[in-house]
Amino acid sequence: MPDLSNILLITDMDGTLLPGNKILSPKDTDAINRFRKDGGKFTIATGRTLQSAIKYIEKLEIDIPVILYNGSLIYDTHTDKVMFTDELPECAKDIARELFDFMKNPGGEVLRLDNIYVVCNNEYEQDHVRICQVEPAYSELDSVPEGGWFKILFADEPDHIAQLEEYVKNQNYPVDFVRSHDTFIEMLPHGSSKGAALKEYIKLMGMENFKVISAGDYHNDIEMIQAADIGAATANAQQDVKNAADVVLRNTSDEAAIAELIDMIYSEKI
Repeated sequence: MPDLSNILLITDMDGTLLPGNKILSPKDTDAINRFRKDGGKFTIATGRTLQSAIKYIEKLEIDIPVILYNGSLIYDTHTDKVMFTDELPECAKDIARELFDFMKNPGGEVLRLDNIYVVCNNEYEQDHVRICQVEPAYSELDSVPEGGWFKILFADEPDHIAQLEEYVKNQNYPVDFVRSHDTFIEMLPHGSSKGAALKEYIKLMGMENFKVISAGDYHNDIEMIQAADIGAATANAQQDVKNAADVVLRNTSDEAAIAELIDMIYSEKI
């Protein structure tokens, strides 16, 4: 068996670790438990909020900090300590207002540490709330508490989100945008990403000598895949994610892709 004590495995959740039904598979869970028992370090990097990720963190008994909000927060759930944060600038509210006006059927939310604030509620935003399995606050944009805005999510049908993506590319906004799903695009602090957060995480945790293995499936995972020593894409990943990865797994998130990746670590194929 390889020495796992200097290996960090970090994975995206939705579409990578979580299958379509959002229930952790026993095969993935058993593999993660085995990996950690044998000395490996395991954590997650997700676009989800603390509220929507916590039940999975507890189920998996993750004992090291996690990356949330697509890289805007590194958080230790055991000490309730914010280890790193990157917040949107004050002008994000005005930018969001402009973009909601641009959208044909606006849906969206502001994400802070304390809650999700739904500010435009269409069917795609309702789907997102169901996926996250949280009870959000419903608010006007101007009524969302000031400060601590980690990201803003915009939700609409795929064609409209593609139009919004093209629109923001032609603006000179002091923020970044990333697609996290066919029906979602997210506003993040400039320079914020899962990849940037992973680099900060490695420094914070003193893991410079660790072998870092990451896994993902969508556009917002690409920088994390590139930042790791070995980046893996699930079989269901977007093609540009597969192109960025060192390893393309045979299995999808519905077929226990993370268990497959862990088996590869044990067999020293990666």
